[in-house]
Amino acid sequence: ACRRLEARGDIRGGRFVAGFSGEQFALPEAVGVLRSARNEEKTGRLTVVNGADPLNLVGVLLPGAKVPALYGNRILYRDGVAVAVLVAGDVRYFEQVTPEQAWEFKNLLLRSVAPATLAALM
Repeated sequence: ACRRLEARGDIRGGRFVAGFSGEQFALPEAVGVLRSARNEEKTGRLTVVNGADPLNLVGVLLPGAKVPALYGNRILYRDGVAVAVLVAGDVRYFEQVTPEQAWEFKNLLLRSVAPATLAALM
């Protein structure tokens, strides 16, 4: 089906993202967005994704143990790179983190935000 869509010009095939095996397909406008993303400055932006979300790529396309696609599991990405996961109530980190970062990451994964007065004390 993807090859037919490519032949009609609806999508493009190729290898757009390094490190992933197999041919990749994308909408024509996505190719430019992907190319511009590699030149973006890293801002440290944190994003939490639910385990049931299609962006749950840990253990599938990304390194690490697979995160089961369950509602209670979560993945924390920093600038598009997985840095921590919450699986069955346990938090795992994919890199060395300071105690302050561990606290922040865990709270983001648990969806609890520190009150402003507490955050100001840190």
